[in-house]
Amino acid sequence: MNLKITGLNFDVTDAIKSYAADKLERINRHAANLISVAITLSVEKIEHKVEADAHLAGKDLHVEATGQDMYAAIDVLMDKLDRAVLKHKEKSGDVRGSRPEIADE
Repeated sequence: MNLKITGLNFDVTDAIKSYAADKLERINRHAANLISVAITLSVEKIEHKVEADAHLAGKDLHVEATGQDMYAAIDVLMDKLDRAVLKHKEKSGDVRGSRPEIADE
């Protein structure tokens, strides 16, 4: 999995990079088909904003979150991304659909 972390009007420290990478490991366990993730960090006045673009096999996901500090925003983002990946995994697993059962009469 490729991970790219960038900052807009914000210097990304090594501590924030390692924190985001550690949080992303949980999502990587749920989705083996995770190809790349691009995380963009920005600060707008007093609000910290985090966006993630995840590229899975057959699907691109975009998730964003805001918070009072950068670590809280990363936590919210990873929770949202985890739910989105699990939802995609459920949908993609049911490719053929379930067959309706035929009642014996």
